[in-house]
Amino acid sequence: QVQLVESGGGLVQAGGSLRLSCTASGSTLDGYALAWFRRPPGKDREFVAAIGGKSTSTVTENSVRGRFFISRDYAKNTVYLQMNNLKPDDTAIFYCARAESRDGFAYSQAFRYNTWGQGTQVTVSL
Repeated sequence: QVQLVESGGGLVQAGGSLRLSCTASGSTLDGYALAWFRRPPGKDREFVAAIGGKSTSTVTENSVRGRFFISRDYAKNTVYLQMNNLKPDDTAIFYCARAESRDGFAYSQAFRYNTWGQGTQVTVSL
């Protein structure tokens, strides 16, 4: 059974950068779309970015486009989220997820993903 473990969260000042990592164990990520979601304090979970199974397509939510970049390393069975120019509104728990289907399409809907990590906290201060 695949397990996803996120890392790289922390406290950063506005304008700073962080890189989140999500590494899988127990199964491969090859061919599956992977995504990052986040849950801001007091709000519902929201989509951040997704990458297709062959890395030929990415989708990024409007509010982070141009600041956040998703990538994957097949050899390391890992997906990354590079976050630049962070803002206080980016404060959230960030989760990675693996799609249920191996069709490789970079979905933005949470119900398309059936394997989730435990989350990593990102806090952006003024």
